Amino acid sequence: RTTMKSLRFISAEAFVSNAEFARKSLGAVAHDLFPLLFKASYLLEQGEVIHDLVENWPLFDFNMGKLLGATLDYQEDLSHRTCSVCLESCLTGLRDYVLNQSSPYMKKLKMVDLTGIKDVEVQFCKCKKTMGRWARTQLLSKLCSELLVYLQQAQCNPGTSEISINVLIDLFVTERNYELVVQALLKKCSCPLKICCVAFRSDNLTLQKFFYIIKLTDPSLLRKLEIVHNVHLEMEHVEMLFNSIHFPLLMSLTLPARTFNVRRFTATDEQMLTNIGEKMGEMSQLTELSMSFSVLTGRIQRLLSPLKTPLKMLDVSNCSLNHADMAFLASSIHANHLEALDLSGHDIPELYPSTFFKLLNHCSSVLRSLTLEDCNIQDTHVNMLILSLSPCQKLQEFKFIGNPLSSQALKHLFTFLCELPMLKNVEFPVPRDCYPIGITYPIDDASLCRFDHQKYERVAEELNLILLQANREDVKASTPLFGSYDAAVQETNNELGAYLIKSFKETLEKFTTSFNKMS
Repeated sequence: RTTMKSLRFISAEAFVSNAEFARKSLGAVAHDLFPLLFKASYLLEQGEVIHDLVENWPLFDFNMGKLLGATLDYQEDLSHRTCSVCLESCLTGLRDYVLNQSSPYMKKLKMVDLTGIKDVEVQFCKCKKTMGRWARTQLLSKLCSELLVYLQQAQCNPGTSEISINVLIDLFVTERNYELVVQALLKKCSCPLKICCVAFRSDNLTLQKFFYIIKLTDPSLLRKLEIVHNVHLEMEHVEMLFNSIHFPLLMSLTLPARTFNVRRFTATDEQMLTNIGEKMGEMSQLTELSMSFSVLTGRIQRLLSPLKTPLKMLDVSNCSLNHADMAFLASSIHANHLEALDLSGHDIPELYPSTFFKLLNHCSSVLRSLTLEDCNIQDTHVNMLILSLSPCQKLQEFKFIGNPLSSQALKHLFTFLCELPMLKNVEFPVPRDCYPIGITYPIDDASLCRFDHQKYERVAEELNLILLQANREDVKASTPLFGSYDAAVQETNNELGAYLIKSFKETLEKFTTSFNKMS
């Protein structure tokens, strides 16, 4: 699909395609053409031109999301192109904007917003090399530190010290880039480029380091906080976090697996849970909450009832919810506002079919994303599922891998899914009849790939044909066996893998030592 370009944009492409000529001629370019030239350079991956455009940026703000988003001159949104060449040129250009003393333009730049960059699985840039969120965090921190060293050593123009540019960014910190980011945040006051953290994701960090760096980020500005995987945060640490730090603008909160486990609760723990619920209730902007793989049986009301703002996104996958939890969700203030809901890992047809039906009915007018993975949905439940989904006319994404459905049941379901007008993405399971007879669900990782691949391909073709015959080529249907694409995990999987191997080795050594002592 080709996107129409205006004559202005075609001219801009022609101008920047000759990098040497474009760089020499920038001094004669009108200020209001810089955004147009930037997008044209980004599309053509003209790194040197991008660098010089940013180094000489004549406007008050530089907003990546707006610059790369759909414009009148070129409708295509380029903000999902995390091209390494382009982004590195951007950030080094920003550093050189501060250092460039001979720029013909007055330095007006006050605000840089890098938060509009979207990390996606498929990249269309020619270089095929991406710069993800972790690498952007790393490079910006490194450039801030280098800038400070240079300013301390060199005799700079007195005006350089007066430059103050707020750089809005989504930080992603792990053990590997922790020291660099800490140094950049500690010296923020004296650096012309001031890192303003809008969203913060931490993985593979000790609790001590997490608590230290989260205070450095200026939590009063934070809109999104993700604490994932290898940060061993438990309930008492969450209470400590909320008691010691105020998050007035926080809109989205993700807590790591096993943060809560009600099976081990004492009276003190019950009080702690109540306190956490009350603290979340004070976060008046909070509309997205993810607490997957915690044990929250019978405690959802305690946690969510203090919230004064209805949630738009809720992930309680694999949280061992009981009927009381589902009944609360179905009748709570959140039910009518949920745009994204993940109830994976719950036996919905067996435990609470009517309550689930009620919940979906309440959120049907706004629901955009529904995830029901490993929910024991079988062939006999498909009609009930269709009935539940029928009112959800705004549904864009439906994920239900890991359910024991036959190829015949999937065809029946797909015929219905064609009728949902906004649907764009479907993740469906490998049909049960592709696995050996007697396979048990949920399927363990070792057996996950042991299915008849040829038969699966035939069924997948038939399902796509159903979409095609209904003129629904806009719907992408796939079976990601090991879960949906996660840009952050993908970018840091080497570090996480090394951490897991190290943890396994340490556990094995402790076991061997204990065994030897016993012997």
